Amino acid sequence: MAATKAAPEAPLSIQEMAQRSGFSEPTLRYYEKVGLLGAVPRDDSSGHRRYDSALAERVDALACLRSSGMSVAEMRRYLALLAEGDRTAAAEQRDLFARHADRLTAEIDRLRVRQAYMRGKADMWDARYRNDRAAEAAAVKQVERALEEF
Repeated sequence: MAATKAAPEAPLSIQEMAQRSGFSEPTLRYYEKVGLLGAVPRDDSSGHRRYDSALAERVDALACLRSSGMSVAEMRRYLALLAEGDRTAAAEQRDLFARHADRLTAEIDRLRVRQAYMRGKADMWDARYRNDRAAEAAAVKQVERALEEF
């Protein structure tokens, strides 16, 4: 995450929380239902959900985890370990995040191969457009190397 978002001064509506977090309103309702958010307080007069600063920070953290590809089950485990405290759960938290970081590394590696393939194809078509046979041959080799890594 680039920068920490400022805590809201007044409780946020579900629409405001959705806009702030990037989650859809149905996703926020689902996360409440499956226990990732706990019971979201309601406005006494309207019954609408109201996200206070602590809850908004939790949603922000979940948005960061989700955007990295963490599953709901993993987020649930993270929150359960968080509730246990640093002393008892630190090693498990480390392992959870290390496994996820390893998955992200593998995903980045796969994306780099796809990127090399796409760049090679773009270079190949550019060379064909320019009628540059040497550049086209070099681009074809680049594409072949990328395909070998698939």
